[in-house]
Amino acid sequence: MLVHSDQMEWYEIKFWLAEISGLDRDSLHIYAAVLIQFSVALVIRRSVAHPLPWLAVLIASVINEYADYRALAPVERFFEPFMRELYSDIANTMALPTILLLVARFWPGWLIGEKQEDGPNAD
Repeated sequence: MLVHSDQMEWYEIKFWLAEISGLDRDSLHIYAAVLIQFSVALVIRRSVAHPLPWLAVLIASVINEYADYRALAPVERFFEPFMRELYSDIANTMALPTILLLVARFWPGWLIGEKQEDGPNAD
């Protein structure tokens, strides 16, 4: 049972977004994560290879899950399925931003189509 009105409004917004987009909540988490990562990178004028856009996604994800947590009645907060879903949501949200960070940081050629040389004499 949801109890806090401000958290209820956030929950209603998320439910509304899921309804109008036709996407499930997990998909919305992924799209929101990538949107946040690219937006922060654009605003701070850094590449997604920089850790700050990734960190912004992590902070937003934790805040979102905390809002979901606070919206529950106290007796439901430590209900095991909810806690599993909370951790799953954060992991699911962070998966693509983490992949983008790692690829942009360590293998940027993959993103722009550069051929990787296998050795010093590779053609």
